Amino acid sequence: MKTNDVILQTTAKVVFFIIFLFSIHIFFAGHYAPGGGFVGGLLSTGAIILLLLAFDLKTIQQILPFNFTIVTAVGLLLAVATAAGSIFFNVPFFTHTFDYFDLPLFGKTSLHTAMLFDSGVYLVVVGSAITIIQSIGGDS
Repeated sequence: MKTNDVILQTTAKVVFFIIFLFSIHIFFAGHYAPGGGFVGGLLSTGAIILLLLAFDLKTIQQILPFNFTIVTAVGLLLAVATAAGSIFFNVPFFTHTFDYFDLPLFGKTSLHTAMLFDSGVYLVVVGSAITIIQSIGGDS
């Protein structure tokens, strides 16, 4: 029997975008305030889980047609490559650097190599959590 969850599904769609945009804000604010890749990834995972609660697994797999195992692998590769990249410049492992750039829309902005590492962490958290959720939820 299929239930009519119009209110839940409509609310979930709106709240998903609010949570997802907040996770992006937390991700970018992570260098100067609490947050970063891990917390942003957890928030994004929570937003996707909200959609999974409102809809079924097959619908969400059609909406987000990602292989989250590959997302995890790409994130891990990005995080390790960023951390290991410091070895090529003869500085200790995990040493990050930053500089200020004048970007057209943002003005004078500092860009960090730590943001690349946080991007990898973000992808690992989202990819591994959603893979686990899908494998648990895929069992009938």
